[in-house]
Amino acid sequence: MSLVQHDLQILYPLPMALVMGLLRYLFEKYILTPLAKRLGIKPLPVTKNQVLENAFKASEDWNRKQILQISIKSNMSERDVERWLRLRKNSIKKHSKLDKFCENCWKLLYYTMIFSYGFVVMWNKPWFWDISKCWDDIHNQIVTTDIWLYYMVPLSFYWSLLVTQFFDVKRKDFWEMFAHHVITIVLMSLSWIFRFIRIGTLVLLVHDFSDIFLEAAKVTHYAKLNKLRDICFGMFAVSWLVTRLGIYPLWIIWDCIVDESGASPAAYYTFNSLLIMLLILHCFWTCLLGKFIMISFIPGKMNKDIRSGSESEGDHVKSKYFFGLEV
Repeated sequence: MSLVQHDLQILYPLPMALVMGLLRYLFEKYILTPLAKRLGIKPLPVTKNQVLENAFKASEDWNRKQILQISIKSNMSERDVERWLRLRKNSIKKHSKLDKFCENCWKLLYYTMIFSYGFVVMWNKPWFWDISKCWDDIHNQIVTTDIWLYYMVPLSFYWSLLVTQFFDVKRKDFWEMFAHHVITIVLMSLSWIFRFIRIGTLVLLVHDFSDIFLEAAKVTHYAKLNKLRDICFGMFAVSWLVTRLGIYPLWIIWDCIVDESGASPAAYYTFNSLLIMLLILHCFWTCLLGKFIMISFIPGKMNKDIRSGSESEGDHVKSKYFFGLEV
């Protein structure tokens, strides 16, 4: 395969991302949404009233004067109007939880499958056991089919997340997550072009592990399986610290800095800069994690997800051990 053909393969994830998005849509519509409703995660029924709906679209918060005016227009009592408004707001909150549950289930399925696949594939690779072999004759390394899939599928997944993030429930850290997806895509794409594929597979494996427990904690949170949620969160916290702040900087980044032989200066500095930018995001989220844990032990505090949607969505977390980084 020529160098041009190799580099052009980095475009394959774009159409693959469309397939990924279609699979997510079908999975959420026909499997996850019915499952969520069986678990009691569903929008509350609200009586349809066009007058009230029009007023609600104009403003979701009504004062006493507005309620009186709307009650006259709709031929309803003020108390009925207030009750409708309360149900309408709760319906939005429930719908938000339904969307989040489906999104987190999809990510849980993906991370579980891709990590399992990656672990099996990487087990017999020499650079899995000796990271220095990532740099052996990097310009002539053969990319086997299993490694090709392990690279292209995650890249298509992050391309799909980059787009669907604008349609999913908004979170407080929207732009931080957007930056994360962009850095990940650029990092994977350049590592493919620079022939840093072996080290790229290690980065993927290290990052995917803790995400399994994170998504599991969020799914069980919405399903109100509190004990299981707390166990998942504990496993997430430990795996996050070990992989994101331990293995990643001390094993992978360190080796890239001191052992990356055969790379051009441009490739060396660009790739390592992106790795460090990713580490900075990890440190940012770890600070939020520490802040959440500290606050959660203050008596009388309502522990909420400090990286989830806005307070108006009403998604307060009741367990002091739960930290929804991406709910």
